Amino acid sequence: MEINEKNLEEIIAGGKPVVVDFWATWCGPCKRLGPVIEELAAEYDGKVIIGKCDIEENPELTEKFGIMSVPTVVFIKNGQVCDSQVGVAGKPVYEQKINAML
Repeated sequence: MEINEKNLEEIIAGGKPVVVDFWATWCGPCKRLGPVIEELAAEYDGKVIIGKCDIEENPELTEKFGIMSVPTVVFIKNGQVCDSQVGVAGKPVYEQKINAML
């Protein structure tokens, strides 16, 4: 799912935990992380909203969340950031952070 400046507030208002992968097209590590994010989105479908946000197309969100490097994955529960992961980590790291929100 693409997350952007137009839909993020509505997604958060839905009440489910949200995971946002902040990435850029020119970022090699972001490309490596992409398939992991897609797998997680499929595995947690219906429980957690998982999507990607292109930092170059969404500068306001990038600034709002204080994204200084990509990839950065932000975990949002009850409308508040509860965790984040900067750089690429193994899939179990993301699973642990997601499960902590459930």
